[in-house]
Amino acid sequence: MTHENLTAVFEQVRKTAPLVHCITNYVTVNDAANVLLACGASPVMADDAAEAAEITALCSATYINIGTLNARTVESMRTAGKKAVELRHPVVLDPVGAGASVLRTETVRCLMDSVAFTVIKGNMSEIKTIAHGSGTTRGVDASVSDAVTDENLAESAAFVRDLAVRTAGVIAVTGAIDIVSDGTKTYACRNGHPMLASITGSGCMLGALVAAFCGTGAGCAVDAAAAAVCAMGLCGEQAYRKTVSAGGGTGSFRSYLLDAVSLLTPDAFAEGIKIESC
Repeated sequence: MTHENLTAVFEQVRKTAPLVHCITNYVTVNDAANVLLACGASPVMADDAAEAAEITALCSATYINIGTLNARTVESMRTAGKKAVELRHPVVLDPVGAGASVLRTETVRCLMDSVAFTVIKGNMSEIKTIAHGSGTTRGVDASVSDAVTDENLAESAAFVRDLAVRTAGVIAVTGAIDIVSDGTKTYACRNGHPMLASITGSGCMLGALVAAFCGTGAGCAVDAAAAAVCAMGLCGEQAYRKTVSAGGGTGSFRSYLLDAVSLLTPDAFAEGIKIESC
């Protein structure tokens, strides 16, 4: 059963405490570090090319996020990614804002030419840019026209499935309905809350969680990615309920979100996730 597979991955995160190397967005680097600690993993942030490969070799997984892209870190990303592949460690790409500028689009293309990513996680606009080589995003957010809905779910799932085959990896598309596919298995996850989009870092936190879940070595990469997506969405739902109950706003929501990740149990995860094959 899907729930059993995903719960088994979830349980392994705290048991194995994977060390995750993050080369990531400096706006949200603290969020990524804290969410990794909250889920039971450990973070290390090293973005200098002189040590990128060495640090990657010490870790269970690598997370590459181009949110605050600059020329200095591109080589570090490529070096870390290649070392992870060489060691057969999972490596996750978060192509933040791909399609918003030529630099971002070309950087993603170059990284993908150099690194066989285990998982590529992004919103639909970013993923379409990867598929087509160009695209349009609203800053780092998905275009409204790219939203996944019940009406276009089958078509969207087919697109994601095809891209997963082309990249020989897992594609995880985030939105109101999340889609995760490795070309064979394809999942739709319906956990989450719109308030996740009201704070900086929720997408970066998810990318870090995907790397941690993949870094356990439990199950296949598509199940690990789907488990992380469901866990983040479920914790968003729990954080929203706490925020409303406390009469709080976005600052409270951020704190409650980390609390939810740190307190989530296997039983609550298994009971709360909303996932289906598609």
